[in-house]
Amino acid sequence: MASSYFKLDISERTETGTKGSKALRLEGSIPGVLYYSGEKNVNITVDKSVLFHAMQSGQRIFEIDQDGGSQYTMIKELQYHPVTDAIIHIDLMRVRRSEKMTISVPLVLIGEAIGIKEGGVLSQSMTQIEISCFPTDVPEHIEIDIEDLEINSAKSVADIKIDNEDIEIVSNTNLNVVSITPPAAEEEPEIEELEDDEGEVEGEVEGDEGTEGDKGAATGQEGDPKDRSEEQSGES
Repeated sequence: MASSYFKLDISERTETGTKGSKALRLEGSIPGVLYYSGEKNVNITVDKSVLFHAMQSGQRIFEIDQDGGSQYTMIKELQYHPVTDAIIHIDLMRVRRSEKMTISVPLVLIGEAIGIKEGGVLSQSMTQIEISCFPTDVPEHIEIDIEDLEINSAKSVADIKIDNEDIEIVSNTNLNVVSITPPAAEEEPEIEELEDDEGEVEGEVEGDEGTEGDKGAATGQEGDPKDRSEEQSGES
């Protein structure tokens, strides 16, 4: 649980549209929108370096100054440039510390599974989990112990244990989180089939030689043609 929040400095902006947003980006700022249920959306801008440090802080809830007082917000959505992957737009959503919120937090595997030591292959199906909690209780991550995980076994959301009673798991409890499967078996060469193929080739060669002999017998041309020529001369 975070005892303090990263201070995210935001400013309201008047420049809107593609042209205005492009001008802000050239100045090193990220255009965005601040949402809050039941209130009008506010167009904002955030300094690129400030946003970078906020995201690197590991926190999910940030403190902002709005309407003369401190408010709390979370990142709702980030838009990235399709080529450079640079952040080009940000959506923030205000939250109240006295109201529960739904948020996704990272899942972290703890321990070395027995199945891995036995040569199994680990596969993590989920890297995040949805929880419901107060903004003051948002954890940096949720842990799941996999030390007792054997080959051909798995753990689901239902196996995740959270000590804080104010944190409720929202994700479906039947969803698979991590599993361990046997290693892929190596295919052995089919030696018998190769031997059969060689036998077939030898048979074909022998058959061809026999055919040539048969052709000679059928035409009656046995022996050397030169010898036959001498025999005919002697007779004459």
